[in-house]
Amino acid sequence: MQKLVIATKNAGKLREMRDMLSHLSVEVVSLADFSELPDAVEDASTFAGNARIKAQFYADAVGFPCLADDSGIEVAALAGAPGVHSARYAGEHGNDAANNKKMVRELKKLGMAESPADYRCAMVFAIPGVKHAKALTEGRVDGRVVLTPRGEGGFGYDPYFIPKDYPEKHMAELTQAEKEAISHRGRALRRMLEKLEAYYAGRNHQ
Repeated sequence: MQKLVIATKNAGKLREMRDMLSHLSVEVVSLADFSELPDAVEDASTFAGNARIKAQFYADAVGFPCLADDSGIEVAALAGAPGVHSARYAGEHGNDAANNKKMVRELKKLGMAESPADYRCAMVFAIPGVKHAKALTEGRVDGRVVLTPRGEGGFGYDPYFIPKDYPEKHMAELTQAEKEAISHRGRALRRMLEKLEAYYAGRNHQ
């Protein structure tokens, strides 16, 4: 079976994306399935730029088509921070607790109990050896962040984020189906699915 590599080692992100890709005739794997991979240098100033870097870098590194996203949260009161630095806002990549603690601390410095915010995602599909990525899609969900977390689901900033689509719930309180329906990554991935379906349909007829 053909492989599609999701450019992440984040188990929560992989679970979300694998579920939405389950109807494709491909084996969905992650970077955790490959040993001793170097890290892509995500030095772009936009989510789309970083997604392109990751998708092409890892497609070439592992020799399989790769789907990469770059996503994060933009908090209005913090002038759009953490933005593209969301995963490493507190310095250590992927430390959700530290990142959230810093966000809360920065809001408290401003004397704010909440702020408008949005989650953004850019997603790119790349093929090994092909210089230009095959596709780019984007997704966004608006809402607000608060100082007190709720919920046990999700990851990242989800316990502190209240989406407009579910104004009585924090993102971490949503079911998997509810989150997939409204999340920035879910929206970007649904827009990507048509492109992936066409690509793999073509491959299967070669």
